[in-house]
Amino acid sequence: WGYWPAVRLGIHTGLTVVGEMGGGARHEQLALGETPNLAARLQTLAEPGTIVISAATQRLLGGLFSCEDLGTQTLKGVARPVQVYRVVGESAEQASIEVEAKGPLVGREQELALLVSRWERAKDAGQVVLLSGEPGIGKSRLVQALRERVARDAHTRWECRCSPYHQQSALRPWIEMAERALGFARGEEPAERLRKIEAGLAPYGLADAETIDLWASLLSVPRTGDPPPPGRSPQRQRQKTFDAIARLLLATATQSAVLLVVEDLHWADPSTLELLGILTDQVATTQVLILLTARPEFRPPWGPRSHVTQTMLGRLPRAHTMQMIERLSGGRSLPAQVLDQLVARSDGIPLFAEELTKTVLESGGTSGDEHEGSRSASLAVPATLQDSLMARLDRLGSAKGVAQLAATLGRQFSYELLSAVSPQGEEALERDLALLVDAELLHLRGLPPRAVYVFKHALLQEAAYESLLRSTRSEVHKRIAAVLIERFPETVETQPELVAQHCSAAGLAHEAVEYWRRAGLAAIQRSANLEAIHHLERALEALRRLAESPERDPLEIGLLIALGPVLIGTRGWSAPEIGRTYERARDLCRRAGDAPQLFTALWGVWFYYTTTGRLGTALELAEQLMSLAERQTDPGLLMQAHHMLGPTLTSLGSLTSARPHFEAAIALYDREQHRSHASLYGGHDPCVCCSGFGAVAHWILGSPDLALRRSREAIALARKLEQPTSMAHALTFAAMFYQLRREPEAARDAAAACLTIATEHDLAPYQSFSRFMRAWAAASSGLRREGLAEMRQVRVAMQAASLKMWGVHFAGMIAEVCGEAGWVEDGLAAVTEGLAFVDEVGERYYEAELHRLRGELLLLQHGDTAADQADACFHQALEIARKQEARAWELRAAMSFVRLWRGRDRHADAHRLLSDVYASFSEGFDTPDL
Repeated sequence: WGYWPAVRLGIHTGLTVVGEMGGGARHEQLALGETPNLAARLQTLAEPGTIVISAATQRLLGGLFSCEDLGTQTLKGVARPVQVYRVVGESAEQASIEVEAKGPLVGREQELALLVSRWERAKDAGQVVLLSGEPGIGKSRLVQALRERVARDAHTRWECRCSPYHQQSALRPWIEMAERALGFARGEEPAERLRKIEAGLAPYGLADAETIDLWASLLSVPRTGDPPPPGRSPQRQRQKTFDAIARLLLATATQSAVLLVVEDLHWADPSTLELLGILTDQVATTQVLILLTARPEFRPPWGPRSHVTQTMLGRLPRAHTMQMIERLSGGRSLPAQVLDQLVARSDGIPLFAEELTKTVLESGGTSGDEHEGSRSASLAVPATLQDSLMARLDRLGSAKGVAQLAATLGRQFSYELLSAVSPQGEEALERDLALLVDAELLHLRGLPPRAVYVFKHALLQEAAYESLLRSTRSEVHKRIAAVLIERFPETVETQPELVAQHCSAAGLAHEAVEYWRRAGLAAIQRSANLEAIHHLERALEALRRLAESPERDPLEIGLLIALGPVLIGTRGWSAPEIGRTYERARDLCRRAGDAPQLFTALWGVWFYYTTTGRLGTALELAEQLMSLAERQTDPGLLMQAHHMLGPTLTSLGSLTSARPHFEAAIALYDREQHRSHASLYGGHDPCVCCSGFGAVAHWILGSPDLALRRSREAIALARKLEQPTSMAHALTFAAMFYQLRREPEAARDAAAACLTIATEHDLAPYQSFSRFMRAWAAASSGLRREGLAEMRQVRVAMQAASLKMWGVHFAGMIAEVCGEAGWVEDGLAAVTEGLAFVDEVGERYYEAELHRLRGELLLLQHGDTAADQADACFHQALEIARKQEARAWELRAAMSFVRLWRGRDRHADAHRLLSDVYASFSEGFDTPDL
């Protein structure tokens, strides 16, 4: 005919929805969704007689076809640019398809020998092994092989697994492990659970009241009888809980070797990782082997140790893959072409090999006829693991729906919960679960109704979950959330984040907000700050789906007020998100007509402005808060307002105005009534702050003995409160106070103690302050070059973090060290930087000392010009000190004048000036300055 049809094709690979559409006499089968839409757009890019494919399709071709890269293309109706290829023709290369599976242990002799050797070594000195590898590579199978090998040895085994459903649930793997070990039953009375806890701890000599209380708190078991110790902060409770777990592990190891297995660390919650870091350091001298598994992207937060081994599992070579497939086939002979396809598409990943082989066996693709087997193989071997799993599920009939429903619950689920959400009757449900177990898609522990099922691999659960339509998935999550709330109150109380996840996935915004809020507050109580941030931010995210309204605003205010202190504790004092959080809360409070939380919101804004160097605005906010507190006649709020005005006025150089606020806050403070203020206002106790910061102000104003008394009171109170942040706060000001007194040894001791606490509790700002003070003490004790280098390093880091608090003071300390070492230019540069900071930020309490230090540095240059310039600097220092009534700075300026005038034969002037200043002091005559 002389006519060739101009055909062009576009191919994209992905899931799609196929169904009958239409009405009346017109019906047709249509494929709907993103996949066919993208394929249709791709065909518009193809020239007649060509095929254009997406990157998803190209990846599945392996080496069977050669393709030309057409780059990324913007397609109509598609949000992101798409990588596009044109198929050029067939290739002689063999296909290589990356899929994964887990099966018989083949080709892992060396890795197993390593684990066994570490087990033997652990009997003398503890070991830690981290097995890394991509999904399906055989990590869990290797763990099982070690279990089998050590079964003949007397030992204790602890095992737990991390879950994507609990990545922000503090210590969830350990909680579940303990509940299993203790035999907790649902609905059990608290008294019975306490008895089980005591019985579990008693054989190891750990059944004292405090340890029982710690485990009861961890496992959410309410205590009866004696209340828990009063005054224990959440941070202290958290550290003691870690210690209780570690002591039990170490005590167990004194009786027998221990194998501790923690799988899937890439899904671990931050608290679990922190605990593992502690255990990694402590097991080196015990008979414990900690065996960890994770995907390659996981990076352990602990550093290298001599007793820690990391090993990466690689893919199986072709020979081992063939051996594995032959073992899986159970002696049935596979056609050569079928075997070749299985090996190629397994790509050395055991799970892929297992799932693909089972698919072929179940579909009958094992014909002895070579031609028939070849044709069967091309149909029976799916191109991806998703295809493989779904093909297997499709052949299980109604069990497929059970697998999909179960996948929505998570990788591990109880029969009790599944039966509660399943529309099936018990008999049908148990039959379908038995089919899934027989097909080796699920593992079973126990018997219904107390059975627990686990998907054999995380990828199996993910594939079953992803196969659900989004609308269906949403309805299932909604049903699960409703059942949990109605029938599983214990789970709702102990795992509100689990309910929140299902509510979020179901689109239940109101309910999601509430349960994420509960989860966040529970995490705060446990000092699980990272988890708390996650939960509260998820609550705010869900809240944004709700229309703004008077009813919505109080919810958001509460979430923001709860989030603020946690951000301060983890992100540092000057992180921009702290300012945004409190400013949003303030705006909402004002829109609501000065809501009750307005004081807290304004306090947060004040704190952020103070630490980032906006002291003028900070003072305005502090004065607003004083007016607000006076209107509300609340002693606690009034105390906080004084707590704000004292430090702000001190920083601005209004020292005499600041002093009464410090003392008023201390007078209003009641330890029992106000100890909870730390959780709302910056993480530290207000009386500790006013005593410690007040000590600095008292010293500058010329009351060194009162200042020493206040500094010691701050430390004593912080010790009683058992609040790590308050103790770090007290020690920071103690170090600063001793630096002002020119007592480097005392400053070094306070800074070292502060650094220990700050490092242990991850209090970043206090780590910076204590490192700076420790470095100053070293420099003042003779290690000038090393000390100054660290001071500068910390100073740069603080500036990079926009932390401007005490910047003028720290610049002066650097200048002082430079002067003592004779490094005049460096010292003058530090003074210039400090004075520029005075103008920028308004921090003036150290201003007089900066001018005096400049004069002392100029004198080191010698000559009449330098002396005249120094004289002017000392006059300026003296003038500022007198204006601020800063007698300590006035005394130092007078002493500098004495040294200068002594060389100019002005002895009488020097004596008169010094006598007048000295006479103004009534205490502190044993201090270096006096």
